Amino acid sequence: MDQCPWWRSSRGRVEITNPGAPLVDIDRLIDAMPRTRNESLAALMRRTDICEERGSGWDKIIAQIEAKQLPSPSVGVSDDSTRVVLYAPRPLAELSLAERCQALYFHACLRYVRGEFVTNASVRQRFGIHQRNSAQASRLIISAVREGGMIPDSTEAAKQLKRYLLW
Repeated sequence: MDQCPWWRSSRGRVEITNPGAPLVDIDRLIDAMPRTRNESLAALMRRTDICEERGSGWDKIIAQIEAKQLPSPSVGVSDDSTRVVLYAPRPLAELSLAERCQALYFHACLRYVRGEFVTNASVRQRFGIHQRNSAQASRLIISAVREGGMIPDSTEAAKQLKRYLLW
């Protein structure tokens, strides 16, 4: 596999590179409507069950990353290519603030497309935080609210019942 130009593994990560920039904004990969460069080829691939047209690929990727409590993937775009990096497991304490915020953003996106809210419990589950350390999850949520990534669903809710929406 090391000879493949689109796949490269390096300590603790897998890098995948595709030619061309994505057709949707990288901040909207999870909830964007599917688009294709070659509709004829895409239609053939759908008929032969090689791919789907629902556009749920990123939803599935993020759901599996969350289930395994992995760091969020990073997506980079240049003029002629798109690079996605998937990371090996790392404890929450070893993630930078930017990596934590990115993981929380993807968590909020996934919850949004499922019609669910972000809660302290969902953040604890996402990051593998024990219930007795719920303050750690609250601090992550507060950081995301301060950064403008999420807003409270209701200002009236009790602290334990607060739910958050993607901004």
